[in-house]
Amino acid sequence: MKTPRSPSPPSSSSSSSSSAFPLRKARGLSPFLFTLLAFIVFVVTLYGEDFMCLLGQLDPYSSQDDVVAGNTSPRRKWEVEPAFAVGKKPAGCDYFSGRWVWDETAGPLYEESECPYIQPQLTCQAHGRPDRDYQFWRWQPHGCDLPSFNATLMLESLRGKRMMYVGDSLNRGQYVSMVCLVHRLIPNESAKSMETTGSLTVFTAADYNATIEFYWAPFLLESNSDDAVIHRVSDRIVRRGSINKHGRHWKGADVVVFNTYLWWMTGLKMKILQGSFDDEAKEIVEVSTEDAYRMAMRSMMRWARKNMDPRRTRVFFTSMSPTHAKSGDWGGEPGKNCYNETTPINNATYWGSDSRRSIMQVIGEEFGKSKYPVTFLNITQLSNYRKDAHTSIYKKQVSYADCTHWCLPGLQDTWNELLFAKLFYP
Repeated sequence: MKTPRSPSPPSSSSSSSSSAFPLRKARGLSPFLFTLLAFIVFVVTLYGEDFMCLLGQLDPYSSQDDVVAGNTSPRRKWEVEPAFAVGKKPAGCDYFSGRWVWDETAGPLYEESECPYIQPQLTCQAHGRPDRDYQFWRWQPHGCDLPSFNATLMLESLRGKRMMYVGDSLNRGQYVSMVCLVHRLIPNESAKSMETTGSLTVFTAADYNATIEFYWAPFLLESNSDDAVIHRVSDRIVRRGSINKHGRHWKGADVVVFNTYLWWMTGLKMKILQGSFDDEAKEIVEVSTEDAYRMAMRSMMRWARKNMDPRRTRVFFTSMSPTHAKSGDWGGEPGKNCYNETTPINNATYWGSDSRRSIMQVIGEEFGKSKYPVTFLNITQLSNYRKDAHTSIYKKQVSYADCTHWCLPGLQDTWNELLFAKLFYP
């Protein structure tokens, strides 16, 4: 196990800079220096988040970059041994590069009817889906195997701890999948519960003194879509530098799984609020979606750096979940979508038009500069193949074919298998 590097001593340049203003002299500050210092305090107060991002370059836990941007996984070598690790993946193994294999012997890791925590929007069998084929495709990485999900190891590792998913309804689906994967190990119904209060949903495993939680924050930052129930607004606005509005609820978690993507996809521009939603006269600017998303990534990583200890906690980020609303993308009948699709896309290079490569580029660039070890769960490419796994019309309140969300059990169990692999075998 490598020993974390101690913070570097001040450089000679900073020492010489300090000596230029000896504190022992009883001389007052010049008007110019006083004005300069007052201006600096003002800027830090007004633009504190971005300023701290710059100061983050001095973080003592940083290491040499080994980053791959684009549509592949940002990868880094970190000096801190990952918390929760019980082993290592085989050399050269990339869990996220592989293919879907039909495997009737594997089957789903739980039955839909056995997990009472699945929302009716995701229970495809209960709402009439005639096939179960989508449950029998297994993800097979090239050149290695994905570790089998071990619910006992997961719960024992979470004993006395908090695991939290933060993001939108897609992250909520992954959260429910995790609860379904582990809840069978708790046969006593009185020893487990799930409660929702506002934006926070908490599954409690009493015998383990553990919780698995979900927090609704579709942009991570404060927005006008933060109501966990009533959030369908056509004119979406995100408040700049506001991650602590939600982040105070995440403090104390031992494992945090972030996601944010779908809600940013409102067009080529995004409205950013400079002040407060309470201001009578609101200052709103429009920036490119990529710049707005970059702002959120920097805020997320700054929050992790300030509030998470890499020696005992882990932070994950799940990449964009693809949609399959345009059958022409995969050579299907024009004007159709995921409805009635029952097999994966068998084209290793397939990339749907709704998955913006420019956003993946932003993720690669920002994670490459990150001074905190956030583990990237690159589920985009492997999920792009799964046009067959959406809820489509097989859900509560059918008014259209939902080609965004996923049936449970199904694809999102694989996301959690990958999370399990990166948590325990990084």
